[in-house]
Amino acid sequence: MSANITISVWLFLVLLAVALWAMLDRVLIPSTRWFLRRRINRVIDEISTRLDVKIKPFQITKRQVLIDRLVYDSKVLEAVQQMAAEKNCPREVVQAEVASYAREIVPSFNAYLYFRIGYWLAKKIARLLYRVRIGLVDNEQLNQVDPDSAVVLVMNHRSNMDYILVAFLAAEKTALSYAVGEWARIWPLQTLIRSMGAYFVRRKSGNPLYRRVLERYIYMATREGVCQAVFPEGGLSRDGFLRDPRLGILDYMLRNYAPQQDRNIVFIPVGINYDRTLEDRSLLRALDPLAPKRSGWFAAKTTFRFILRSLILMTISRWQRFGYACVNFGPQLSMREYCRRRNIDFSRMPRDARFEEIEKIAGHLMADIKKVIPVLPVPLVSAVMKDAGTAGLSAEEVENHVDRLIERLQTRGAPIYLTTRSSRVQTILNALTMLKLRRLVIESGGIYRAVPEEYDILAYYANSIVHWLEGP
Repeated sequence: MSANITISVWLFLVLLAVALWAMLDRVLIPSTRWFLRRRINRVIDEISTRLDVKIKPFQITKRQVLIDRLVYDSKVLEAVQQMAAEKNCPREVVQAEVASYAREIVPSFNAYLYFRIGYWLAKKIARLLYRVRIGLVDNEQLNQVDPDSAVVLVMNHRSNMDYILVAFLAAEKTALSYAVGEWARIWPLQTLIRSMGAYFVRRKSGNPLYRRVLERYIYMATREGVCQAVFPEGGLSRDGFLRDPRLGILDYMLRNYAPQQDRNIVFIPVGINYDRTLEDRSLLRALDPLAPKRSGWFAAKTTFRFILRSLILMTISRWQRFGYACVNFGPQLSMREYCRRRNIDFSRMPRDARFEEIEKIAGHLMADIKKVIPVLPVPLVSAVMKDAGTAGLSAEEVENHVDRLIERLQTRGAPIYLTTRSSRVQTILNALTMLKLRRLVIESGGIYRAVPEEYDILAYYANSIVHWLEGP
């Protein structure tokens, strides 16, 4: 019984690996999952007592269950059968393609990551880079939103910081689910973004099967009351102007909406503006068809250099934030009330009539977003310096021009975010200094002049408030 058994080294290593895997699979992984699940449940129980719009059961449903629901949705199965017939290929092949789309789209919301880690990171990053402010917000109106309704924040898209900024500011009210473009589908960023409840969208995909899977996911999430944030422009503003709305996601939300049976959908317009967007030069460069394309290595190198320079400035206490970042909330639009007033049932409308009505809703929402886009110091000073051209202005003249502009905008009801009048002079001078440090404006003999080669950057910031400057 005590005899030795000799085995090969390779066989010993195989047995050792199997034993370790069995220990992981049967002991360590289940106990770790139990520990993490308990902490997640504690977070959900805690935040559920303070959120205005609760986390819906759909958001904490196991991801694989949601994928299966999406893959075997009746509308998706109809599209699978049609595609299989058109391509004359086995149904299983098309079904596998649908499953890959579903795995790509469906998020994996983790309440602990969202409220403990994501919220902390978003708060730190936003406040490190900007002086964050909430301008117009009607708390009474927000508190009157039925917590059982599907709340949709409809926003203008100025920067990729929008995701971080609004998620941070809304974290005391609800957990947001974003539609995120292909830019974020890189490891490990995509895993983190999915855990934050976001879903991925191929914005330029013309594949009808993919569009049907995406449509059904958005419909499912909206029907289940998930609070979402959407950018109707479909992408970042390249020149600072508010872009025309795209109707796709709004149509997916409303295509089968029956106001008598379904939960209410409440759209809340949100206006965002910055004294500086980190992507301004890249966005403007994308408008130039003759500009040579830059490699991913160039983008990575430039980003690393920017971060390194900022860290050095922080170390020597010379770091300056990028001015103000401000968010305003507009008046809500209840779809149940909207449909009642117009005697509309989207689920019964033919396609052309439905799109016509959705186009009206999109136009209404974009008009409300325009009304709440914050007017900040740098856009105001940029508008003055751009108009002054190479003639230049003294600091006192810049201040006087901005004051007159503010008075003009106030008569039009523009949401101007500036400090009190007593400290307005310093705010304007700070904005002028920011433009000087960025070499958009040069100063000589007390006269400030716009750099001709940088007119497009000044126009980019002025364009964010141009809708208030048009007309007499």
